[in-house]
Amino acid sequence: MGHLDHATFGWLTPVLSYAMACIGAALGLRCTVRALGATGRARRNWLLTAASAIGTGIWTMHFVAMLGFGVSGTDIRYDVPLTVLSLLVAMVVVCAGVFAVGYGRDRTRALLLGGLTTGLGVASMHYLGMAAVRLHGDITYDPVRVGLSVLIAVVAATAALWAALHTTSPVAVTVASLVMGAAVSSMHYTGMFAVSVQVTPSGTALPGATAMQFIFPLAVGLGSYLFLTSAFVALSPTTGEREASASAQRHDERDAQPGERSGTGTRPARTA
Repeated sequence: MGHLDHATFGWLTPVLSYAMACIGAALGLRCTVRALGATGRARRNWLLTAASAIGTGIWTMHFVAMLGFGVSGTDIRYDVPLTVLSLLVAMVVVCAGVFAVGYGRDRTRALLLGGLTTGLGVASMHYLGMAAVRLHGDITYDPVRVGLSVLIAVVAATAALWAALHTTSPVAVTVASLVMGAAVSSMHYTGMFAVSVQVTPSGTALPGATAMQFIFPLAVGLGSYLFLTSAFVALSPTTGEREASASAQRHDERDAQPGERSGTGTRPARTA
């Protein structure tokens, strides 16, 4: 039995992964709030941004945490296609959940359906990412802890979508994102504590890429995307700000042409 270490770099990877989950959640919530205040193409675009932010945050959290995962007696490699597929799964299922909430007429039904779909998708992303792990030995799982991790994922996803519908102020969004980040991290580590590895020593080279060769550059790239998108959302005006600006502009136009609304405009006096 190989000894599992979930924090080979100490507290660095757990803290950094939690930060990534919180940033993705906060950005996703802000974009969803913007979407619910918009219509047409603008709503769709905001929902797509929200889904990509939450999906990216969850995936980045998982694999940043995996940078600290080690097993005594064996090296670890990652299957690149399966790892990329896990990212796509995270994006697609979160998108389905966010769109269900954004366009659903029955909010309660959309919330439950979206939370279930997103939660199962997040769990699928996690275990698909674990299926991409290559090492000398066999990985087994404790079914009770696996079930608990899936339950945490569903509850966390439902809570996230509920927060997207009911939180609008920056303080509420910040608190909700911190809670969501904790829930996603709890799901990840609950799933990781379900893992057992029976190491089979071998001198054969493992297929796949190391975490530093593939996971680290991709996580850095996605993390940069989150930060840049956060800056864009922070700088873009809200629906209320746009409406206030348009109202002020109309008011200025009326002040500049006071006689046009009543049709009693005055003409300059004719001089002799």
